[in-house]
Amino acid sequence: MDFYNRTGKMAIGSRLRLLTGKVTEDAAKIYELYNIEFSPKWFPVFFILIENGEKTITEIAEEIGHSQPSVTKIIKEMTAADLVNSNLQSDDKRRNIVGLTKKGIEVSKTLEIQCSDIENAIESMTAEASHNLWEAIAEWEFLLEKKSLFKRVLDQKKNRESKDVQIVEYQPKYQEAFRSLNEEWISTYFEMEEADYKALDNPKEYILDKGGKIFVALYNDEPLGVCALIKMNDGNYDFEMAKMAVSPKAQGKSIGWLLGQKVVDSARELGASKLYLESNTILKPAINLYYKLGFEKVAGHATPYKRCNIQMELIL
Repeated sequence: MDFYNRTGKMAIGSRLRLLTGKVTEDAAKIYELYNIEFSPKWFPVFFILIENGEKTITEIAEEIGHSQPSVTKIIKEMTAADLVNSNLQSDDKRRNIVGLTKKGIEVSKTLEIQCSDIENAIESMTAEASHNLWEAIAEWEFLLEKKSLFKRVLDQKKNRESKDVQIVEYQPKYQEAFRSLNEEWISTYFEMEEADYKALDNPKEYILDKGGKIFVALYNDEPLGVCALIKMNDGNYDFEMAKMAVSPKAQGKSIGWLLGQKVVDSARELGASKLYLESNTILKPAINLYYKLGFEKVAGHATPYKRCNIQMELIL
């Protein structure tokens, strides 16, 4: 176990496979001990047929959490061993079902005795252990169902990389980045419109001089994300969150979230009570981000953009 002590949690998959290998190796010996010609991987399918009687392959796969091709392969192997019959027909004769053969039923009787001995052996081991492995497995399965290991590692990666992201206020040297980042995503999904050119070509005149702000996300000193807080001449809204764009090569570093938080915080500091934005529902990651920031869907506000099909507000 010294190897796994050195690798730490990184090798959890390898360590679980090693443990599984030990248990599976003993399982094969245990079947031999009870004079049963049986492969350990057949057990989930065999158990379902013992417990519930005849089933379709699809029903078995759904119940044990295996893929249908995997169950089909196991059924073929068990058919060759004369434990199951896979050519039975349901009562309505519209479905092929799988059931135990006479030999399979006899094996199930011996298996029942074997299962009792295994249950007692595991209970004995549990009593010797400091931790209940069975309960721990169930807990881990529940936690991984809620959030996969991949997603948990992805979140850690985002958290680490987001610490290297710096949000700064706009300077003239960032005008090209402000334009190119926005033009890139707009051209990918839609087409540039007159209102885009006004803001992107003249950010000082159109945004900053009117009381708005522009924020730039730097990653390793490279501008990879931008977002604007535009002053609105509107009786209902103080500012609009607009022109948010993140370079595809910077996605996964929480740049959009950090920019959004900065814009919302800045709006509060400027005394705003409501923040407005426009978007399009095909931009699912962006819409999810806005909801996460606290925005809610509204309707009825005039828009200069043809691509806009959703409007949202945030009450500060």
